[in-house]
Amino acid sequence: MGLLYRKPVDDWLTIAERFCGPPGIANGGYLAGRLAALVGGEAEVTLRRATPLGRSLRVARHEGGVDLYDGEALTAQARAVSLDVEIPRAVSVAEAQAGARAFPRFQNHPLPDCFVCGVDREPGDGLRIFPGPVPGCEQTYAAPWIPDASLADESGVVRPEFLWAALDCAGAFAVNEPPRGLALLGRIAARVVGRAATGGTLVVAAWPIACDGRKLQPGTAIFSAQGEPIAIARATWILT
Repeated sequence: MGLLYRKPVDDWLTIAERFCGPPGIANGGYLAGRLAALVGGEAEVTLRRATPLGRSLRVARHEGGVDLYDGEALTAQARAVSLDVEIPRAVSVAEAQAGARAFPRFQNHPLPDCFVCGVDREPGDGLRIFPGPVPGCEQTYAAPWIPDASLADESGVVRPEFLWAALDCAGAFAVNEPPRGLALLGRIAARVVGRAATGGTLVVAAWPIACDGRKLQPGTAIFSAQGEPIAIARATWILT
């Protein structure tokens, strides 16, 4: 008798209200990090439509990766990739601090409650990453980031989904400032290459790679205070 075929069992995923981008919608980088963890290693995540918060979402596994559904609607897809993006020179903490002082959206922020870059989020709640142009290299945007203890795993290391989140919004400022419209994350591929403890200062940097009409492509990276790379990403943002 042949073996019976067993359909893969679906998983379920809920994104908590804390981790929003636009109101009521999951932050793209954080969501991508959660899905990348299901794929393992380097991954590329495509966001097909807005993913709601606080709702049980179905994760369908297949040979190439995972798909995320809100009811019957496909909201995101993740697959394993080999990321092809060059890590730039490290931005120093002093350069990142200077960039953050020049953050262009302390006023008129399009998404002030965003988990990553929202100016209305309290310390310890949002990531509060506020990138601005680096003096002498104004195509590079950067900001310091001190991860809160709530972002750690059992060993005190920042969980990968929060590194993915930190790689998210800085890229939008690097390719859409001054803004030509609201840019929303459409795709992100990332690789985590190091570990970071909470409570220390990291640097988040972003730079433009390509621009094709409404599609804007930045690179982003996270460095330790000593200039060691922690994570790197390439993203596509879509002007709405």
